[in-house]
Amino acid sequence: MELPNFNLILKPADEVARQLKPFQWASPEVGTRNKIGGKPFGLQEADYPSCPYCGKKMSFYGQLDSINDDYIIADCGLIAVFICFDCNEVKAEIVSG
Repeated sequence: MELPNFNLILKPADEVARQLKPFQWASPEVGTRNKIGGKPFGLQEADYPSCPYCGKKMSFYGQLDSINDDYIIADCGLIAVFICFDCNEVKAEIVSG
């Protein structure tokens, strides 16, 4: 099941977050690929994990991008989150950027 596509816009919630420096070396889209639903960045549906309980392909739920050079995931990667709506099992994977 594919969820509707929502872009997530990061809004610093405190002064520490507001003071973070932007990326210096990453391409411009890195840090802006946060979303719920739709299709994940860098993965094909054939690469989605299977539920360990029922064996069905899990649904892509969302992804969280690297924040800046201090909080970078796997060389400009992101975290993709999957869910099995039948078993309520979740799995997160790092996707290289």
